[in-house]
Amino acid sequence: MTDKLITIARIKGAHGVKGEARIQSFTAAPDACFTYGPFLDKDGEAFLTPLKWRRQKDEFIVTFREALTREEVAALRGRELCAPRAALPEPDPDEFYITDLIGLTVQTVDGEPAGRVAAVQNFGAGDLLEIDGPEGRFYLPFTRDAVPAVDIAAGRITIDPPVLDEVEENG
Repeated sequence: MTDKLITIARIKGAHGVKGEARIQSFTAAPDACFTYGPFLDKDGEAFLTPLKWRRQKDEFIVTFREALTREEVAALRGRELCAPRAALPEPDPDEFYITDLIGLTVQTVDGEPAGRVAAVQNFGAGDLLEIDGPEGRFYLPFTRDAVPAVDIAAGRITIDPPVLDEVEENG
């Protein structure tokens, strides 16, 4: 498959004894993950087709068209469920799909080349751009102050990295 894939949900584990799965949705409207057709695997192959789902706290209990046993669902725990990028709605202004940011060139506000976006990470304190720069890989907070401009069409991100104060050693 040539279209970019986006992870829209993850199997958290089995529910009950009838082959139902607990699904964590990553879409902005949580139940939207069930509207993009069958879930695809990381290779873009149709993997599972949701038949029925119901919300339970912060997850969904899902019955699939494919007849699965509890053990088969349990073995899929942690499996990412994807959809083609083209099937998803266009994001609002100032919102981005992570996959659209990967590979964009990065420049400073002064126009100096700063590298390419390698990944977008979140270790619990907010999104970080992981950038392959001329002097190695570095992280930058994905905030309006540090990243004042993202131009997907031009394939460019403009950054204004914070200046770190030099630490003086006291003798």
